[in-house]
Amino acid sequence: MTVLGATAVADLRSGFAGSVIGPDDAAYADARTLFNVLIAKRPSVIAQCATGADVSRAIEFGREQGLEIAVRGGGHGVAGTASTDGGLVIDLRRMNQATVDPQRRVVRIGGGATMSHLDRATQPFDLATTGGRVSTTGVGGFTLGGGSGWLERKFGLACDNLVAAELVTADGNTVVASEESHPDLFWALHGGGGNFGVVTSLTLRLYPLPTASAALLLWPPEAGPEVTRAYRDFMENAPEEVGGGVIYLTGPAEPFTPAHLVGKLTCAMLVTYAGDLAQARRVIEPLLRLGHEGELIAEVPYAELQCMFDDPPGYRNYWSAEHLDTLPDKAIDLFCARAEDMVVPSPSQHVLFPYGGAVAAGPTAYPVPWRRAPWVVHPLGLWTDSADDDRAIRWARDLRADVKPWSTGAVYSNFIGQEGQERVVASYGLDNYRRLARIKATYDPDNTFHLNCNIRPER
Repeated sequence: MTVLGATAVADLRSGFAGSVIGPDDAAYADARTLFNVLIAKRPSVIAQCATGADVSRAIEFGREQGLEIAVRGGGHGVAGTASTDGGLVIDLRRMNQATVDPQRRVVRIGGGATMSHLDRATQPFDLATTGGRVSTTGVGGFTLGGGSGWLERKFGLACDNLVAAELVTADGNTVVASEESHPDLFWALHGGGGNFGVVTSLTLRLYPLPTASAALLLWPPEAGPEVTRAYRDFMENAPEEVGGGVIYLTGPAEPFTPAHLVGKLTCAMLVTYAGDLAQARRVIEPLLRLGHEGELIAEVPYAELQCMFDDPPGYRNYWSAEHLDTLPDKAIDLFCARAEDMVVPSPSQHVLFPYGGAVAAGPTAYPVPWRRAPWVVHPLGLWTDSADDDRAIRWARDLRADVKPWSTGAVYSNFIGQEGQERVVASYGLDNYRRLARIKATYDPDNTFHLNCNIRPER
């Protein structure tokens, strides 16, 4: 670890509106802990910024001291790039304010906010935008990486709804990117992640959504292939209001779970609906006739729906994904069979999500090459015992290998950890990557912000 002199740290603290935390401070252990406890790093200093000026000062300090800089947004990036051994962490979590303009149907949200901050602010106005699939996801990293969530088939990806972004670049200057201002940079922020600066606020487009509905249906695991085929066929013509997926999970200890599935591998179908329960029931009626053994069906405000399936902190995590251009019976059989390798009991999920709708119909110019894939498999591993590390990681990698024959090759960076440079390029597409590299050279020529799905600057 780099040991900073007391004078240097004191200089950073001087005039700093937030908090500056070092290894000797009582708050250090909590401040450095990541969502993914599989990754434990010890930065030399953590700058918990409260203002854009704090962010600018922190960047300048990090560069003056020759420190590697990591940026921590609001949520749970699985790759562990929100911290650094011996370097500086710019922690944005205090910058979580949300301001709604109901007339313009936009919200301005701080770069350290979570989906809960966003959804709780917009709910009183019966407005919403595409967020992640849990309330604890960070808005900034989620949106900049593309942004896939329950509402995407109706309202598009999160990045499709980005109106403007304020960021502090590597030289400490503040830039506002929009269609009218810095348009190349604005394009790059639609999927290019945190490569170009520290995003301190985002302005997002909102849509009317007074209420939402969800149906969680449960079966024993051996029913999985039949259930998944029925879901695939249903989604071919499902309206855009329908989202969800087929999810193998550990049967929750809840009243709606049959006793023989509690704590055991369970096949679940989650159906989300952007509308009221009466409408939802009419639409999903074919799925309700598949003989499920447990159910939770409810109409709830969208902000509450986002909290229903939160993935908790404090677990060891390994995630990956593979996007598919087709989903034949053989792929379904392999997907279902591989669920047996998941760590159970645990909060892990073995997921098949549909895209389509407004995702596929959205702007094709952005560096989001996976939007045209109709399906994605997403092994989402969370476990506690280090003895399960190899098993959990192998399960995720084996699932990807199983479905490789139907893969598009495109990558959604928010769904994966560190998987090598080839997968980085696949996150953007080769032509997009080259364009992004040129934009990177303009705004971050020294690759100061490289702890991410990194784009190397090239002229």
